[in-house]
Amino acid sequence: MSVYLTVLLSVLNQIGLKGSKMLVALYAIEFHSSPFTIGLLISMYAIFPLLLAVYAGRVSDRFGVRWPLVLGSLGMASSMLIPALFPSMPALFLSAAMVGIANIFFHVASHNLVGSLGEAHVRTSNFGTFSLGAAISGMIGPMLVGFMVDRAGYAMTYYTLAAIAIIPGIYLLGHAGFIPVRLTDEDPLRTGGVRDLLAIRLLRNTLLTSGVILTGIDLFNFYMPIHGRAIGLSASVIGMIIGMQAAAAFVVRLWMPWLARRYGEMRVLTGSLLMAGMTFLLFPAFADPLVLAAISFLLGLGLGCGQPLSIILTYSHSPPGRAGEALGLRLTVNKFTQIMVPLIFGSLGSAFGVYPIFWSSAVLLLAGGVNNARQEKE
Repeated sequence: MSVYLTVLLSVLNQIGLKGSKMLVALYAIEFHSSPFTIGLLISMYAIFPLLLAVYAGRVSDRFGVRWPLVLGSLGMASSMLIPALFPSMPALFLSAAMVGIANIFFHVASHNLVGSLGEAHVRTSNFGTFSLGAAISGMIGPMLVGFMVDRAGYAMTYYTLAAIAIIPGIYLLGHAGFIPVRLTDEDPLRTGGVRDLLAIRLLRNTLLTSGVILTGIDLFNFYMPIHGRAIGLSASVIGMIIGMQAAAAFVVRLWMPWLARRYGEMRVLTGSLLMAGMTFLLFPAFADPLVLAAISFLLGLGLGCGQPLSIILTYSHSPPGRAGEALGLRLTVNKFTQIMVPLIFGSLGSAFGVYPIFWSSAVLLLAGGVNNARQEKE
Protein backbone atom coordinates (compact mmCIF):
# COMPACT_ATOMS: atom_id res chain seq x y z
CA MET A 1 0.00 0.00 0.00
CA SER A 2 2.89 2.37 0.74
CA VAL A 3 4.15 2.01 -2.84
CA TYR A 4 0.79 2.99 -4.31
CA LEU A 5 0.46 6.00 -2.03
CA THR A 6 3.97 7.13 -2.97
CA VAL A 7 3.10 6.73 -6.65
CA LEU A 8 -0.10 8.76 -6.25
CA LEU A 9 1.71 11.65 -4.57
CA SER A 10 4.40 11.58 -7.24
CA VAL A 11 1.80 11.58 -10.03
CA LEU A 12 0.25 14.76 -8.64
CA ASN A 13 3.66 16.43 -8.40
CA GLN A 14 4.73 15.31 -11.87
CA ILE A 15 1.51 16.55 -13.48
CA GLY A 16 2.64 20.00 -12.40
CA LEU A 17 6.17 19.51 -13.66
CA LYS A 18 5.35 17.92 -17.02
CA GLY A 19 2.45 20.23 -17.64
CA SER A 20 4.59 23.28 -16.92
CA LYS A 21 7.24 22.22 -19.44
CA MET A 22 4.74 22.21 -22.28
CA LEU A 23 3.04 25.32 -20.93
CA VAL A 24 6.23 27.37 -20.69
CA ALA A 25 7.16 26.52 -24.29
CA LEU A 26 3.71 27.53 -25.59
CA TYR A 27 3.73 30.73 -23.51
CA ALA A 28 7.19 31.65 -24.79
CA ILE A 29 5.92 31.27 -28.36
CA GLU A 30 3.15 33.75 -27.50
CA PHE A 31 5.91 36.23 -26.60
CA HIS A 32 7.45 35.61 -30.07
CA SER A 33 10.56 33.96 -28.64
CA SER A 34 13.12 32.36 -30.94
CA PRO A 35 14.06 28.67 -30.68
CA PHE A 36 17.33 29.72 -29.05
CA THR A 37 15.48 31.72 -26.37
CA ILE A 38 13.16 28.79 -25.76
CA GLY A 39 16.20 26.53 -25.50
CA LEU A 40 17.67 28.88 -22.91
CA LEU A 41 14.36 28.86 -21.05
CA ILE A 42 14.31 25.06 -21.12
CA SER A 43 17.81 24.98 -19.65
CA MET A 44 16.62 26.96 -16.62
CA TYR A 45 14.79 23.84 -15.42
CA ALA A 46 18.16 22.11 -15.08
CA ILE A 47 20.79 24.71 -14.10
CA PHE A 48 20.27 24.65 -10.33
CA PRO A 49 19.34 20.95 -10.14
CA LEU A 50 22.70 20.24 -11.80
CA LEU A 51 24.38 21.74 -8.75
CA LEU A 52 21.95 20.41 -6.16
CA ALA A 53 21.10 16.85 -7.27
CA VAL A 54 23.83 15.03 -5.35
CA TYR A 55 23.20 17.23 -2.31
CA ALA A 56 19.47 16.41 -2.52
CA GLY A 57 20.37 12.72 -2.54
CA ARG A 58 22.56 13.08 0.52
CA VAL A 59 19.79 14.95 2.34
CA SER A 60 17.30 12.13 1.68
CA ASP A 61 19.88 9.51 2.73
CA ARG A 62 20.81 11.18 6.01
CA PHE A 63 17.71 13.06 7.16
CA GLY A 64 14.83 11.16 5.60
CA VAL A 65 12.54 11.86 2.67
CA ARG A 66 9.51 13.51 4.29
CA TRP A 67 10.68 17.12 4.35
CA PRO A 68 12.31 17.07 0.90
CA LEU A 69 8.97 15.82 -0.42
CA VAL A 70 6.98 18.48 1.45
CA LEU A 71 9.24 21.38 0.54
CA GLY A 72 9.53 20.20 -3.05
CA SER A 73 5.76 20.13 -3.41
CA LEU A 74 5.15 23.52 -1.81
CA GLY A 75 8.03 25.07 -3.72
CA MET A 76 6.74 23.84 -7.07
CA ALA A 77 3.25 25.15 -6.41
CA SER A 78 4.62 28.57 -5.45
CA SER A 79 6.77 28.68 -8.59
CA MET A 80 3.72 28.14 -10.79
CA LEU A 81 2.12 31.33 -9.50
CA ILE A 82 4.86 33.64 -10.80
CA PRO A 83 3.92 33.65 -14.53
CA ALA A 84 0.23 33.80 -13.65
CA LEU A 85 0.71 36.94 -11.55
CA PHE A 86 3.44 38.57 -13.68
CA PRO A 87 3.02 37.47 -17.31
CA SER A 88 6.38 38.16 -18.96
CA MET A 89 9.47 36.36 -20.22
CA PRO A 90 11.49 37.17 -17.05
CA ALA A 91 8.70 35.56 -15.01
CA LEU A 92 8.90 32.43 -17.18
CA PHE A 93 12.65 32.21 -16.62
CA LEU A 94 12.29 32.64 -12.85
CA SER A 95 9.45 30.14 -12.65
CA ALA A 96 11.37 27.52 -14.66
CA ALA A 97 14.42 27.88 -12.38
CA MET A 98 12.35 27.60 -9.19
CA VAL A 99 10.37 24.61 -10.49
CA GLY A 100 13.67 22.88 -11.23
CA ILE A 101 14.99 23.47 -7.71
CA ALA A 102 11.76 22.30 -6.04
CA ASN A 103 11.45 19.23 -8.25
CA ILE A 104 15.00 17.96 -7.67
CA PHE A 105 14.36 17.48 -3.93
CA PHE A 106 10.96 15.84 -4.50
CA HIS A 107 12.27 13.71 -7.36
CA VAL A 108 15.32 12.25 -5.60
CA ALA A 109 13.44 11.67 -2.34
CA SER A 110 10.54 9.88 -4.04
CA HIS A 111 12.89 7.55 -5.95
CA ASN A 112 14.87 6.83 -2.79
CA LEU A 113 11.64 6.07 -0.94
CA VAL A 114 10.38 3.65 -3.61
CA GLY A 115 13.70 1.81 -3.62
CA SER A 116 13.54 1.37 0.14
CA LEU A 117 10.03 -0.11 0.25
CA GLY A 118 10.50 -3.87 0.37
CA GLU A 119 13.40 -6.23 -0.28
CA ALA A 120 15.65 -6.31 -3.35
CA HIS A 121 13.56 -8.98 -5.12
CA VAL A 122 10.50 -6.64 -5.31
CA ARG A 123 12.48 -3.56 -6.30
CA THR A 124 11.95 -4.00 -10.05
CA SER A 125 8.22 -4.46 -9.48
CA ASN A 126 8.04 -1.37 -7.24
CA PHE A 127 9.91 0.79 -9.70
CA GLY A 128 7.74 -0.61 -12.47
CA THR A 129 4.64 0.51 -10.58
CA PHE A 130 6.26 3.89 -9.96
CA SER A 131 7.05 4.24 -13.66
CA LEU A 132 3.40 3.60 -14.52
CA GLY A 133 2.55 6.60 -12.38
CA ALA A 134 5.11 8.67 -14.28
CA ALA A 135 3.47 7.65 -17.55
CA ILE A 136 0.05 8.63 -16.20
CA SER A 137 1.32 12.07 -15.23
CA GLY A 138 2.94 12.35 -18.66
CA MET A 139 -0.46 11.78 -20.24
CA ILE A 140 -2.49 14.01 -17.97
CA GLY A 141 -0.09 16.96 -17.75
CA PRO A 142 0.21 17.88 -21.46
CA MET A 143 -3.43 17.05 -22.26
CA LEU A 144 -4.66 19.13 -19.33
CA VAL A 145 -2.44 22.06 -20.36
CA GLY A 146 -3.58 21.89 -23.98
CA PHE A 147 -7.25 21.85 -22.96
CA MET A 148 -6.84 24.66 -20.41
CA VAL A 149 -4.79 26.96 -22.66
CA ASP A 150 -7.36 26.76 -25.48
CA ARG A 151 -10.31 27.35 -23.16
CA ALA A 152 -9.12 29.33 -20.13
CA GLY A 153 -5.80 30.97 -21.03
CA TYR A 154 -2.29 30.75 -19.65
CA ALA A 155 -2.83 32.30 -16.20
CA MET A 156 -5.68 29.96 -15.26
CA THR A 157 -3.63 27.00 -16.50
CA TYR A 158 -0.78 27.95 -14.16
CA TYR A 159 -3.21 28.30 -11.24
CA THR A 160 -4.59 24.83 -12.00
CA LEU A 161 -1.13 23.24 -12.09
CA ALA A 162 -0.21 24.96 -8.81
CA ALA A 163 -3.35 23.61 -7.13
CA ILE A 164 -2.48 20.07 -8.20
CA ALA A 165 1.23 20.31 -7.29
CA ILE A 166 0.55 21.48 -3.72
CA ILE A 167 -1.60 18.46 -2.77
CA PRO A 168 1.30 16.07 -1.90
CA GLY A 169 2.93 18.62 0.40
CA ILE A 170 -0.28 19.33 2.27
CA TYR A 171 -0.99 15.59 2.66
CA LEU A 172 2.50 14.77 3.94
CA LEU A 173 2.34 17.51 6.58
CA GLY A 174 -0.26 15.44 8.40
CA HIS A 175 0.19 11.88 7.11
CA ALA A 176 3.72 10.48 6.90
CA GLY A 177 3.30 7.18 8.76
CA PHE A 178 3.86 5.10 5.61
CA ILE A 179 7.45 6.40 5.28
CA PRO A 180 10.07 4.13 6.90
CA VAL A 181 11.90 5.72 9.84
CA ARG A 182 15.19 4.86 8.18
CA LEU A 183 15.66 3.98 4.53
CA THR A 184 18.64 1.74 5.22
CA ASP A 185 20.64 0.38 8.12
CA GLU A 186 23.88 0.24 6.18
CA ASP A 187 26.21 3.14 6.91
CA PRO A 188 29.82 2.27 6.14
CA LEU A 189 30.15 3.81 2.68
CA ARG A 190 28.17 6.99 3.22
CA THR A 191 31.24 9.18 3.56
CA GLY A 192 32.63 8.55 0.06
CA GLY A 193 32.72 11.15 -2.69
CA VAL A 194 31.26 11.39 -6.18
CA ARG A 195 34.52 10.11 -7.67
CA ASP A 196 34.02 6.80 -5.85
CA LEU A 197 30.64 6.39 -7.49
CA LEU A 198 31.95 7.24 -10.95
CA ALA A 199 34.69 4.64 -10.51
CA ILE A 200 32.01 1.91 -10.65
CA ARG A 201 31.93 1.02 -14.36
CA LEU A 202 28.38 -0.37 -14.46
CA LEU A 203 27.05 2.64 -12.57
CA ARG A 204 28.95 5.04 -14.82
CA ASN A 205 27.53 3.47 -17.98
CA THR A 206 24.02 3.56 -16.53
CA LEU A 207 24.37 7.27 -15.74
CA LEU A 208 25.42 8.06 -19.32
CA THR A 209 22.56 6.01 -20.74
CA SER A 210 20.10 7.78 -18.46
CA GLY A 211 21.29 11.15 -19.74
CA VAL A 212 20.72 10.09 -23.33
CA ILE A 213 17.20 8.82 -22.59
CA LEU A 214 16.13 11.95 -20.75
CA THR A 215 17.57 14.15 -23.49
CA GLY A 216 15.40 12.39 -26.05
CA ILE A 217 12.27 12.71 -23.90
CA ASP A 218 12.82 16.37 -23.07
CA LEU A 219 13.67 17.39 -26.61
CA PHE A 220 10.44 15.81 -27.79
CA ASN A 221 8.36 17.44 -25.05
CA PHE A 222 9.83 20.89 -25.65
CA TYR A 223 10.20 20.99 -29.43
CA MET A 224 7.03 19.17 -30.39
CA PRO A 225 5.03 22.30 -29.34
CA ILE A 226 7.27 24.44 -31.57
CA HIS A 227 6.87 22.03 -34.48
CA GLY A 228 3.13 21.78 -33.84
CA ARG A 229 2.62 25.54 -33.79
CA ALA A 230 4.70 25.89 -36.96
CA ILE A 231 2.38 23.51 -38.85
CA GLY A 232 -0.76 25.15 -37.43
CA LEU A 233 -1.85 22.74 -34.69
CA SER A 234 -3.85 23.90 -31.66
CA ALA A 235 -2.62 23.52 -28.09
CA SER A 236 -5.16 20.74 -27.48
CA VAL A 237 -3.93 18.73 -30.47
CA ILE A 238 -0.29 19.23 -29.43
CA GLY A 239 -1.14 18.05 -25.93
CA MET A 240 -2.83 14.97 -27.38
CA ILE A 241 0.23 14.13 -29.49
CA ILE A 242 2.58 14.48 -26.52
CA GLY A 243 0.16 12.53 -24.35
CA MET A 244 0.27 9.59 -26.77
CA GLN A 245 3.97 9.15 -26.02
CA ALA A 246 3.14 8.84 -22.32
CA ALA A 247 0.20 6.49 -23.08
CA ALA A 248 2.57 4.14 -24.91
CA ALA A 249 5.02 4.36 -22.02
CA PHE A 250 2.22 3.22 -19.70
CA VAL A 251 1.44 0.25 -21.95
CA VAL A 252 5.03 -0.93 -22.33
CA ARG A 253 5.75 -0.51 -18.61
CA LEU A 254 3.00 -3.00 -17.83
CA TRP A 255 5.21 -5.55 -19.56
CA MET A 256 8.53 -4.21 -18.27
CA PRO A 257 8.98 -6.68 -15.35
CA TRP A 258 8.36 -9.62 -17.70
CA LEU A 259 10.68 -8.19 -20.38
CA ALA A 260 13.41 -7.56 -17.80
CA ARG A 261 13.14 -11.12 -16.45
CA ARG A 262 13.16 -12.69 -19.92
CA TYR A 263 15.80 -10.63 -21.70
CA GLY A 264 17.68 -8.84 -18.92
CA GLU A 265 17.44 -5.19 -17.92
CA MET A 266 20.43 -4.05 -19.98
CA ARG A 267 19.26 -5.71 -23.20
CA VAL A 268 15.77 -4.21 -22.90
CA LEU A 269 17.36 -0.81 -22.29
CA THR A 270 19.49 -1.18 -25.42
CA GLY A 271 16.48 -2.11 -27.53
CA SER A 272 14.55 0.87 -26.17
CA LEU A 273 17.27 3.29 -27.27
CA LEU A 274 17.53 1.84 -30.78
CA MET A 275 13.76 1.86 -31.33
CA ALA A 276 13.40 5.44 -30.07
CA GLY A 277 16.26 6.61 -32.29
CA MET A 278 14.62 5.17 -35.40
CA THR A 279 11.27 6.73 -34.48
CA PHE A 280 12.73 10.25 -34.12
CA LEU A 281 13.67 10.17 -37.81
CA LEU A 282 9.97 10.05 -38.76
CA PHE A 283 8.68 13.24 -37.10
CA PRO A 284 9.86 15.84 -39.65
CA ALA A 285 8.36 13.85 -42.54
CA PHE A 286 4.70 14.28 -41.48
CA ALA A 287 2.28 17.07 -40.58
CA ASP A 288 -0.99 15.15 -40.14
CA PRO A 289 -1.86 15.14 -36.41
CA LEU A 290 -3.09 11.53 -36.42
CA VAL A 291 0.13 10.33 -38.03
CA LEU A 292 2.17 12.38 -35.57
CA ALA A 293 0.18 10.87 -32.70
CA ALA A 294 0.93 7.37 -34.01
CA ILE A 295 4.65 8.19 -34.29
CA SER A 296 4.55 9.63 -30.77
CA PHE A 297 3.04 6.35 -29.55
CA LEU A 298 5.91 4.42 -31.17
CA LEU A 299 8.39 6.74 -29.48
CA GLY A 300 6.72 6.03 -26.15
CA LEU A 301 7.06 2.30 -26.71
CA GLY A 302 10.79 2.84 -27.30
CA LEU A 303 11.53 5.17 -24.42
CA GLY A 304 8.90 3.86 -22.02
CA CYS A 305 11.20 1.34 -20.38
CA GLY A 306 14.26 3.56 -20.51
CA GLN A 307 13.68 5.77 -17.49
CA PRO A 308 12.55 3.11 -14.96
CA LEU A 309 15.27 0.68 -16.04
CA SER A 310 17.97 3.33 -15.65
CA ILE A 311 16.63 4.11 -12.16
CA ILE A 312 16.58 0.42 -11.19
CA LEU A 313 20.14 -0.12 -12.47
CA THR A 314 21.38 3.03 -10.71
CA TYR A 315 19.86 1.89 -7.41
CA SER A 316 21.17 -1.66 -7.85
CA HIS A 317 24.72 -0.60 -8.77
CA SER A 318 25.02 1.95 -5.94
CA PRO A 319 27.06 1.14 -2.78
CA PRO A 320 25.12 0.31 0.42
CA GLY A 321 23.78 3.39 2.17
CA ARG A 322 24.38 5.69 -0.84
CA ALA A 323 21.40 4.97 -3.08
CA GLY A 324 20.02 8.51 -2.74
CA GLU A 325 23.41 9.99 -3.58
CA ALA A 326 23.73 7.74 -6.65
CA LEU A 327 20.23 8.71 -7.77
CA GLY A 328 21.21 12.35 -7.26
CA LEU A 329 24.32 11.80 -9.39
CA ARG A 330 22.11 10.27 -12.08
CA LEU A 331 20.07 13.45 -12.06
CA THR A 332 23.24 15.57 -12.17
CA VAL A 333 24.18 13.87 -15.43
CA ASN A 334 20.62 14.28 -16.69
CA LYS A 335 20.54 17.96 -15.81
CA PHE A 336 23.87 18.59 -17.51
CA THR A 337 22.45 17.21 -20.74
CA GLN A 338 19.24 19.20 -20.19
CA ILE A 339 21.30 22.39 -20.01
CA MET A 340 23.69 21.81 -22.88
CA VAL A 341 21.44 20.07 -25.38
CA PRO A 342 18.66 22.73 -25.52
CA LEU A 343 21.25 25.49 -25.90
CA ILE A 344 23.05 23.66 -28.68
CA PHE A 345 19.87 22.47 -30.33
CA GLY A 346 18.17 25.84 -29.81
CA SER A 347 20.97 27.52 -31.75
CA LEU A 348 20.60 24.83 -34.40
CA GLY A 349 16.85 25.43 -34.50
CA SER A 350 17.29 29.21 -34.88
CA ALA A 351 19.56 28.64 -37.85
CA PHE A 352 17.91 25.70 -39.60
CA GLY A 353 14.48 25.12 -37.99
CA VAL A 354 13.35 22.29 -35.74
CA TYR A 355 13.83 19.43 -38.21
CA PRO A 356 17.57 18.99 -37.49
CA ILE A 357 16.68 18.78 -33.78
CA PHE A 358 14.65 15.62 -34.38
CA TRP A 359 17.39 14.17 -36.61
CA SER A 360 20.11 14.97 -34.06
CA SER A 361 18.02 13.36 -31.32
CA ALA A 362 17.80 10.23 -33.44
CA VAL A 363 21.58 10.09 -33.83
CA LEU A 364 22.09 10.59 -30.08
CA LEU A 365 19.71 7.78 -29.12
CA LEU A 366 21.06 5.38 -31.74
CA ALA A 367 24.62 6.06 -30.55
CA GLY A 368 23.51 5.33 -26.98
CA GLY A 369 21.96 2.04 -28.07
CA VAL A 370 25.11 1.00 -29.93
CA ASN A 371 27.26 1.89 -26.91
CA ASN A 372 25.03 -0.19 -24.62
CA ALA A 373 25.20 -3.13 -27.00
CA ARG A 374 28.98 -2.91 -26.94
CA GLN A 375 29.00 -2.85 -23.13
CA GLU A 376 26.84 -6.00 -23.05
CA LYS A 377 29.41 -7.91 -25.06
CA GLU A 378 32.31 -6.96 -22.79
